Amino acid sequence: MIRTFIKTKNNKLSLTIPDKYIGRELEVIAFARDEEFEEISVSEKEVNFTVLHTNFKNYKFNRDEANER
Repeated sequence: MIRTFIKTKNNKLSLTIPDKYIGRELEVIAFARDEEFEEISVSEKEVNFTVLHTNFKNYKFNRDEANER
């Protein structure tokens, strides 16, 4: 992993990477170090689960049917 800090003089940037990274998928992320991050607060919400009522009165489980491929 390579991590470096630079001060830009214009809007173009050229990177030289090590030979061991040639042919590999790389991720490049750029952001200003003094840039403030928005803190995302998790609000406490009331969790509501909807229950589906199903009538299983005449239901019979068929194990062979359940295991069919």
